[in-house]
Amino acid sequence: MKRFRRHGQESQRDRLKQELFAFNKAMEHGFPHQPSALGYSPSLKLLAIGTRSGAIKLYGAPGVEFMGLHDENAAVTQVHFMPHQVELVTLLDDNSLHMWTLRGHNGLSELLEIGRFTLTGPPGAPPSVTRVTAVLAHSSGELLLLGTEGGHVFVVEVPGFRELEERNISLDQIASSVPDDYIGRRNLEHVEALQENPVDPDQVIIGYGRGLMVIWDLEKKLAIQHIPATQQLESVCWTEDGKYILSSHSDGSYCRWMVGGQDTNEEEKSDIPYGHFPCKAISKIVQLPTEEGPPFLLFSGGMPRASYGDRHCITVIHGKKHVALDFTSRIIDFFVIRDGPEHTGEPSALVVLVEEELVVIDLQTEGWPIIQTPYLVPLHSSAITCSHHVSTIPLKLWERIFAAGKHQNAHYSKKPWPVTGGQNLAPDPPQRDLLLTGHEDGTVRFWDASGVCLYPMYKLSTAGVFHTDADPNDNMNQGTEGEWPPFRKVGCFDPYSDDPRLGIQKIHLCKYSGYLTVAGTAGQILMLELNDEAAEQTVEAKVVDLLQGQEGFRWKGHTQLDIQEDPVMFPAGFQPFAVVQCQPPAVVTALTLHSEWKLIAFGTSHGFGLYDYQQKNSVLIKCTLNPSDQLAMEGPLSRVKSIKKSLRQSFRRIRRSRVSLRKQHVNTATKLQEANARLEAELAEMELAPVQRKIEARSSDDSFTGLVRTLYFADTFLSDSSHNTPSLWAGTNGGCVFAYMLRLPSVEHRADEPVTAQLSKEIQLMHRAPVVGIVVLDGHGAPLPEPLEVAHDLARAPDMQGSHHLLVVSEEQFKVFTLPKVSAKMKLKLTAVDGSRVRRVGMAWFGSSRTEDYGESGLLVLTNQGDVHVVSLPHVKMQVHYPCIRREDVSGIASCVFTKHGQGFYLISPSEFERFSLSTRCVVEPRCLVEAPLHSGCSNQHQSQPDGASSTHRAKHDGEDAENAAKHVMEHALLNDEKVLQEIQKSLEGDQMQVSQTHSL
Repeated sequence: MKRFRRHGQESQRDRLKQELFAFNKAMEHGFPHQPSALGYSPSLKLLAIGTRSGAIKLYGAPGVEFMGLHDENAAVTQVHFMPHQVELVTLLDDNSLHMWTLRGHNGLSELLEIGRFTLTGPPGAPPSVTRVTAVLAHSSGELLLLGTEGGHVFVVEVPGFRELEERNISLDQIASSVPDDYIGRRNLEHVEALQENPVDPDQVIIGYGRGLMVIWDLEKKLAIQHIPATQQLESVCWTEDGKYILSSHSDGSYCRWMVGGQDTNEEEKSDIPYGHFPCKAISKIVQLPTEEGPPFLLFSGGMPRASYGDRHCITVIHGKKHVALDFTSRIIDFFVIRDGPEHTGEPSALVVLVEEELVVIDLQTEGWPIIQTPYLVPLHSSAITCSHHVSTIPLKLWERIFAAGKHQNAHYSKKPWPVTGGQNLAPDPPQRDLLLTGHEDGTVRFWDASGVCLYPMYKLSTAGVFHTDADPNDNMNQGTEGEWPPFRKVGCFDPYSDDPRLGIQKIHLCKYSGYLTVAGTAGQILMLELNDEAAEQTVEAKVVDLLQGQEGFRWKGHTQLDIQEDPVMFPAGFQPFAVVQCQPPAVVTALTLHSEWKLIAFGTSHGFGLYDYQQKNSVLIKCTLNPSDQLAMEGPLSRVKSIKKSLRQSFRRIRRSRVSLRKQHVNTATKLQEANARLEAELAEMELAPVQRKIEARSSDDSFTGLVRTLYFADTFLSDSSHNTPSLWAGTNGGCVFAYMLRLPSVEHRADEPVTAQLSKEIQLMHRAPVVGIVVLDGHGAPLPEPLEVAHDLARAPDMQGSHHLLVVSEEQFKVFTLPKVSAKMKLKLTAVDGSRVRRVGMAWFGSSRTEDYGESGLLVLTNQGDVHVVSLPHVKMQVHYPCIRREDVSGIASCVFTKHGQGFYLISPSEFERFSLSTRCVVEPRCLVEAPLHSGCSNQHQSQPDGASSTHRAKHDGEDAENAAKHVMEHALLNDEKVLQEIQKSLEGDQMQVSQTHSL
C-alpha cells in the first residue's frame, strides 16, 4: 500500500512539473552577428538578412520575425526573394542554393527550407565553370538566372531547381557575338551582374568583370546589344523606363548608356563624382525617378582613395542636394523602399545594412533624418558590460521613463517604420518588463523587454559626472560647412570609449521608488533619481577607504575618475545626486539597493561598504582583503602580468606533480589530469575580456578570496527568535558570509539620527567555495519580498511567526541554515553529479499552465556547464534541469540574467541576446502570419490563403502542361489545409477535361 501511495505521489509530482516547467529557447533579440547579405521583397514588405554563420532572418512589421538556419556551416552571400511569392533563395559561399518558403501551420507562418541545389558542370570542367557569382530571380517567378565565375549563365526552373540546359547562355555564345577587337584585347572574366529590363522581362543585361555588358533576349536566345566598357565592372542598374543602363566601375566612376538596337561604343555620360585623384570602387549604384523633379541617384563607395579610403559611405544625390552618408562600419548592402502597392511610387526610405547595425534614412523629409528602428537595434553600440532585468514595472514609472526617452529621440524622423510586412498575432504582453544594459562608455540603456521586439526606451549617460576627454560640443551628425565630400555621420554604433574606467559593472533599479544605482570599473557608485525636468546641480562625492588603513598594500591599477566640481546640467530622466568613490578604485563586484531603508551596499575585491543616501553618510566599511591576495591590488590594467604569472605557476605545478609522482609511485594520470584542468581553466579565463573576467569566480586556493560576490538585505531574526531586525549579508569568494545587524531610526528621526551596523554573524563554509547567492526564507519557506513590494500591495507580508531559514548558495552546493542559531539543516551538492559549478542564481515564480491560482517559487541556477536548474524551496530539491548554453561559451554564461517569472537572457554574440524560458505560463515568442501577395500582372496567379500558404502556379491550357502543373502543386504547394489542396486538384483536373474535350472536337 505504501509503495502504491508513493508511486501515486511521484506521478502527481511529475504532472505538476509538466504544468510548471518547460524549457523553450523562444527567440533572439538585437542585431545579427556578422551579417553578410541583404534582401527585400516589395510585395511582401519583408527584409531578409543572412549571416556568416549560415542563419537567415526575416523581419516585417514590429513583432513579425522568422529565423532559419542552414545545415551547412557556410556564410550566406546572397538573398533573393522570388517576385510576388512567399519563397526566397539563398546562396552560400560553398556554392549551394537553398529555397525557403513561409508555410502556414495552425494559422501562423513558419520559415522552412524546401529545397537545395548545386550546379554541376560537365565532367572534367574546372570548378569556376559552375561557381555562382550573380543571381537573378526572374519576374516570372519560375526562373533563376545564375551567372558564374567561368562567364556562363545557367537558367534554372524553380522551385524544383531543374536546370533548363536548352536556355543556358554559354560564354562561347557571348564571345561569338562580341566584336573581335574587343575579345582580342581582354578576357571577359566572371559574370559580375545580372539585371532584368523593367519593361521587357525577356531582356536581361549580363555584366562581365572586365567591363563588357551584353543585353540578351531570353526568348530569342541571342544578344541584341553590346556595351564594351573599358573599366572593371562593379554593378549595373537599369533605369525604370528601360531606356538607359547605369554601370559603376572600380576606378570610382559611373557611366550612363543608352539602350538601343545597335552596339554602343561610347557612353552617353561618364562621371567620377569625387574628383580626378584615384578613387575607390563604386560597388553599387541605383537611380530612381520621382514624379516631379530630378531622379534620386544613390551609390556606395567612390571615395578618394588617399584621403578618405577608410570611410564607409553611401552618396545620395537629388537635384542640388548631395550628401555622403558616413557609416562607422563596413557597408554590406542597401535598397530603397518606394511608395505605392507595386513599389513604383516615390522613393521613401533608404535601408542600409552595415556590419554592425541597420540604418534607415527618410528620403521624403527635409534633411533626410534617420527613422528609429523598432528592432535590429545594435545592443553593442558600446560594448555590453552587464545586464539587469526588472519585471512588472508600474505604469507611472514606465510612462516617465518613456517620456524621458522620447525627448532624447526628438531628432529622429516622425515617419512610421517603412517595413510593414506580415501580421503580428502575438497577444499583448501581460506585464511591462525592462532590461537594463550597462556599457563600456558609461551609459545605461533601458529596453522594453515585454514582447518580441527589444525596443529602446531611454539612454542614461554617466560620463557627465566626471572629467573625461570627450568634447561635449562634438556633434557626430554634422559635417563641416563647405566640406567636400559632404560627409554626414549616421548610425549609433560607436565601439570606442573615451575612458574605459567609465564602464558600468553593476545596476540596481527599484521600480517602486524610482531610485537607481549604478557602479563602474573605477570603483564609482552613482545614486540617481528620476526627474521629469532638466536640472543643474552639483553631485556630492563620498570617498570610502576599503583598506581601512592596512599597511603593506599598494594599488597598481588605474586611478579613480575625477568628479566635476562645478554644477552640471542634467537632462530629464535619471539624474545623479550622490557618488561614492571606493579606494582603491577597483571594479565594483556586488551592488544592492534597499529604497525603503534608503541604503545601498557595494563590494569590491577589497571589501564592502554600506551607504546612507538620505543622509549621504557612510554607515559601514569592512575590509575583506587577505594578506595573500596580492592580485587584488593589481587591477585590470595589470592583468597581463598576473596571467603570465598564473601560467608559470601552473606549469611549475605540473612539473612538481610529475617529480613527486615518480618518487611516491602514486596514480600519475589523476594528478596530471587535475593540473591540466587547472591550467585549462586559467587559459579559458585568459581568453575573456578583462571586464567579463571579473564576473567569473577564481579558485579559492589561488587568489581573490576577499572578493565580494553577493550582498543581500533582509528583515529577519539575527539575535533571537522573537525580535526581527534589518540586516545586511555579504558573501565572499573565499566562502565567508558576514551578517550585520542594522539599527534604523524611526521615520520622524530618519533624516537626523545615524544608521548603525553591528557584526552579528560570521560563517565560514567548510569547502571555502565562493558564495554566489544568499536568500532568507520566511516562516512559510517563501523568499522575503522586495523592498516596498508589500507597501504597494503587490506581495503578501512575510510570515514572521515561524522560523526563518538562511539559504547560502556557493559554487558547489546549496545549504540551508536555521535562524537565528545558524545551524545547518539540509544541503544539496551540485558538484556530486558532474562537477558543475554554480555561476548564476535567481529567484522566480512559476505559475501553473492549468490552474490560474497555483504557482511555486523556485531558485533558478546556471552552471559552468551551461545547464539551467530549478531548485525547490525550502527543501532544496532538484526539480528540473535543461541544457541551455554551450559550456565553451564562457562569456555567454557570464552574461546570463534571470527574470522573476522564469525567463532568462544571455549574449550569444556581442550584439545579440538569446531569450529562453523555463516557465509554461510565461513565454515570449513571435506569432505572425504572412499571406501570399495578389499580383494580376504576373504569369503566376497567387491566392492569399488563411494559413499563409505558398502560391501556386497557374496551369496553362495544354494537356501536358496541366499534368506538370498538377505534379508541381502536389510537390511544392506545401498547403496544410487539405480542402484547399483538393480544390486545386479538382480545378486542374477540370482544366485537363476541357483540354481533352477540345482535342476530341
